[in-house]
Amino acid sequence: MKRRSNGNPSRRDVLAAAAGGLLAAGANHPAVAASDRPLPTLTEPFYGPHQAGILTPIQSSTYFAAFDLIAARREDLIDMLRVWTLTSARMTAGQTAAVLDDGVGGPPNDTGETLEQSAARLTLTFGFGAGLFSKDGQDRYGLSGRRPEALVELPRFEGDRLVSGLSGGDVSVQACADDPQVAFHAVRQLAREAAGIAELRWAQTGFVPAFAAGQTPRNLMGFKDGTSNPSADEPAAMEKFVWAGGESPRWMRGGSYVVVRRIRMALEGWDHLALEFQERTFGRRKYSGAPLSGRNEFDPPDLAAVDKDGNSVIPDEAHIRLAAAANNDGVRILRRPYSYNDGVDWTTQRGTPRPEGAAYDAGLLFVCYQRDPRTGFIRIFEKMSKRDLLNQFVVHTGGGLFACPGGVSRGEFIGQRLFA
Repeated sequence: MKRRSNGNPSRRDVLAAAAGGLLAAGANHPAVAASDRPLPTLTEPFYGPHQAGILTPIQSSTYFAAFDLIAARREDLIDMLRVWTLTSARMTAGQTAAVLDDGVGGPPNDTGETLEQSAARLTLTFGFGAGLFSKDGQDRYGLSGRRPEALVELPRFEGDRLVSGLSGGDVSVQACADDPQVAFHAVRQLAREAAGIAELRWAQTGFVPAFAAGQTPRNLMGFKDGTSNPSADEPAAMEKFVWAGGESPRWMRGGSYVVVRRIRMALEGWDHLALEFQERTFGRRKYSGAPLSGRNEFDPPDLAAVDKDGNSVIPDEAHIRLAAAANNDGVRILRRPYSYNDGVDWTTQRGTPRPEGAAYDAGLLFVCYQRDPRTGFIRIFEKMSKRDLLNQFVVHTGGGLFACPGGVSRGEFIGQRLFA
């Protein structure tokens, strides 16, 4: 490997060496280490027409990360995506990030914290933010003409208190796995390989509680979350609501747009509210998950139902009424939410000491996929941000919008068709 005058390898040399080692690992190698043996029963496919981690049955842990691109050259960006693709294919198959070596003269090829662990159904889902196409008026990589019309800037919604250090980004990676260390390890390897080309902007962990098959997981407010989701087992619904189609650039077809929102919950106040008030806020029974107009969780909400006094059974500003497809011209989004718990916070939003003491820094990492965010999340949330009763107890502090390209075929790299 050629070295610079300071004795350190160039970034392009490091990427080339990594790619060479990864490609060699994909061949029939006579001495494959135990850590290179995939565990089929605990893996999810990396290659396919769509990216994994969208329709994949939800895993228990996530590590979502957004990166800022700092490379000046398009070629360096492509090199990074090539290496990320090879690394991701290995890690999702239960292998180390690269073939392990003796580490003489440099750091090891894998940080090692998941050795002897399975892939834990790891998936890696990649997205491109608006800054990839142009930033501060500059077309850094010759891609400004290929930005999809649907990749808009998210509007500032009523009540938003977005923190710049928790928002935006040029590239996103969501790692999901049934083990939190596996998810973190995957993003850690990609960040290490991106040195000099991309740097971390923000990250957020998340978790889903253990739940039995056929059950709906609950959020930190104690309500079932995802009851009204369209089924991933209905291809027609996925084509209609999730996958980008002929209206999108070719490189986005078969992909999807992900909206991520970090939503902090005021759990201290919520925990002291009457059960009836909590249920009217959501429009559902807390224990059964049934809509206030029904008896069972999956009963369709009857938005026209009234009580003996003529009042709506499901309040006009209840969460499920405002989010219902019937109130949004039939629009649906595929929600894939995770809870988060980052301990406690002793300061207010403005950084001053909190007079009432510490508060939980906990809530929801809201993640949703859709065919077009303009007719999906943005349309739905414009109404909810102004009228939803739940707004008294939540605040959106970060997130972003990313275009997740179609899936990767063997021999391709992530987003390759964008650069063709």
